[in-house]
Amino acid sequence: MTTLVEKVPFLDMASITSALSGDLDNAWKTVLNHGYFVGGPEVERFENDFARYCEAAHCVGVANGTDALELILAALGIGYGDDVILPANTFVATVEAVCTVGARPVFVDVLPTTLQIDADSVAAAIGPATAAVIGVHLFGQMADFDPLLRLTNRHGLAFVEDASQAHGARLHGRRAGSVGVAAAFSFYPGKNLGALGDGGAVVTQDAGLADRIRQQANHGRAADDRHRHDQRGRNSRLDTLQAAMLSVKLAGLDHANQARRLAMARYVRELPPWLPTLGTHPDAESVFHLAVVRAKHRDKVISELDRNGIGWGLHYPIPCHRQPAYSEFSGSLPVVEQAAMEILSLPMSPTISDTQIDRVCEVLWDESA
Repeated sequence: MTTLVEKVPFLDMASITSALSGDLDNAWKTVLNHGYFVGGPEVERFENDFARYCEAAHCVGVANGTDALELILAALGIGYGDDVILPANTFVATVEAVCTVGARPVFVDVLPTTLQIDADSVAAAIGPATAAVIGVHLFGQMADFDPLLRLTNRHGLAFVEDASQAHGARLHGRRAGSVGVAAAFSFYPGKNLGALGDGGAVVTQDAGLADRIRQQANHGRAADDRHRHDQRGRNSRLDTLQAAMLSVKLAGLDHANQARRLAMARYVRELPPWLPTLGTHPDAESVFHLAVVRAKHRDKVISELDRNGIGWGLHYPIPCHRQPAYSEFSGSLPVVEQAAMEILSLPMSPTISDTQIDRVCEVLWDESA
């Protein structure tokens, strides 16, 4: 008789939402009953709660995380003639936002231990046209912002957080979203705080910046007269249904993040030594959006995972500066380029079981035999 081996999904969205199904159903019914699908009361409630959670003064819900970044840059007046420094090891949305506002992306290298943006590389890249530095909080860990803030303060630059993979993370006691002039969050379903569709937010301590972003995201409409448009805006709003769903999930985010930490600790204990995990800053509280390891023979490892029904991901096999769409900004970034050939993301979610983690590690130990 053949024994069926349980498959391990890369991200089990069904189990995450199933655990919240009752509360999600209630939130859905509430919005259906009042009918305010755009700009309903749930949006303001979520914005207030999420700002408080991020230890920020203001939150503006927008359509997605890419828009959040773009709206921040535009509201800061960054555009043609400006340079924006960012790590090449990030999702392409970061550079998309820079180019969409007309600025020039300047890619820099990352630290070999954490693969977070390298402040020394940033210092070397600052020039007369530099207007901002985007610190990407990657894989659930915040970038080390202390040296970055010293640099940006010294040169009069804006420090913007791309916190789309770091909902709830802390470093040096500070929460993601509370450090820069503003922070962009994505609520793509697979994020630590994920909607049931697209969504995003900007959080900031600056009331004036929040007002400009809110106005621009709502067609440039004046706050006191919906028929007057004071600036050329756009449509980028977090809808009521998604805000309601996000409020349900926000209530359990810390618990879910702790489950991810426990899962990652088990991986660290159980993985074979030839498959190291990324480093964590000693003062960091990562939320482990992804469980990233480095595999020298990645293709072989992936084949073994596939053969055993275990999900996996690559974040990211082609760095931004090597993407054809951004080839004009290419250069030599050896740490990013080496990591791109080795990084491998293992199954991770707040509902992953010890048995599933042990299964993944068992397969990887067998592969090394």
